[in-house]
Amino acid sequence: MKLIIQMPCLNEAETLEIALNDLPKHIDGIDEIEYLIINDGSTDNTVDVAKKWGVHYVVNFKKNKGLAKGFMAGLDACLRNGADIIVNTDADNQYVAEDIEKLVRPILDGKADIVIGERPIDDTEHFSPLKKKLQHLGSYTVRVASKTDIPDAPSGFRAYSREAAMQMNVVNQYTYTLETIIQAGHNKIPMESVPIRTNPELRKSRLFHSMFGYVKKSMVTIIRSFMMYKPLSFFGAMGSIIFLAGLILGIRFLVYFFSGSGAGHVQSLILASTLLLLGFQTFIIGLQADIIAANRKLLEDIQFHVRKLDYDGCKQREEK
Repeated sequence: MKLIIQMPCLNEAETLEIALNDLPKHIDGIDEIEYLIINDGSTDNTVDVAKKWGVHYVVNFKKNKGLAKGFMAGLDACLRNGADIIVNTDADNQYVAEDIEKLVRPILDGKADIVIGERPIDDTEHFSPLKKKLQHLGSYTVRVASKTDIPDAPSGFRAYSREAAMQMNVVNQYTYTLETIIQAGHNKIPMESVPIRTNPELRKSRLFHSMFGYVKKSMVTIIRSFMMYKPLSFFGAMGSIIFLAGLILGIRFLVYFFSGSGAGHVQSLILASTLLLLGFQTFIIGLQADIIAANRKLLEDIQFHVRKLDYDGCKQREEK
C-alpha cells in the first residue's frame, strides 16, 4: 500500500521546508510513503528547497495555471507513480500533518474513498467573523448541491483512494475543492469527514485577494457545478419560477377581464405571455442539458476505464 502526499506550491520557498518536515514518515497500514510537489510557476527557489529536502517527484509548470489544474496534474503524477492513496495538503503548513493518519484511516478500513478534513473554523483565530460565516454558508450550499454531509467543503486537506482519484474531473479554473465534492456526490462516491487541527498562519492566503472576490468565484463555481451535474433540477426550478410568475399574471388579467375592466391591463397579458413562454423554454433547455449530462456521464465512464488501463499499466511496470 503506497501513499503519496502532494503539495501544490507557488513561491513557497519560505514555508515549504517547515511543511515537509512535519509530514509523517510512517503510518500503520501503509507500506510506503512518498512525497510530491506541484510547482505552479514559482519564481523563487521552491523547487530547489523541495529537491534538497528529498521529495520524490516534482510536477513543473513553467507558468502559473491555478490551483485546479495543479491539483489534477498532481493526481495524474501520483497515479502514474503507483499511489494507492493520495493526500493533498498545503505547502504553507496550514494543516497539522499528524492528522494525515486520520485522513487515510477510513480509506484503509474500506469505509470511504474520499476523506475531507474538517477544520475548527469557529476556533481559528486568523479567520475573521465574516470569513467564518462565509465558510459555513459556502459549505452549506455545497451540501445542498451535492446531497452530502461534508461540513467543511473548502478544506484542501483531503485523501483520495486510487479508485476515486481516477474519477475526478475539474472543469473550473478557480479551485478543485467545491467542484470535486459536488461531482463525488453526484457519482455517489463514498465520502467521509474527519476533524483535523490547523497550525498558526504563516502567510496570508493567495487564493483570493478580497472577500468579495472569494464569494463571487465560489458561488460561480458552485452554480456552474450544479448546472453541470444536475441540469434538469437547476433549469426546471428556474423555469418553474418564471412560468409560475407568468401564470399568476395571467390569472390576474383574467380576473380583471371577466370583471369588465380587462382593457386597461393588456400590459399584464403581454408580460404573462412572455413569462409563460420563457418558463417553458427554460424547461426545454433543462431537458436538453439533461441529455447532454447523460452523454457526459458515458464519456466519464469511458475516461475512467481508459485511465484505469493507463495508470494500472504504469503501476505494474513500476512494480517490476
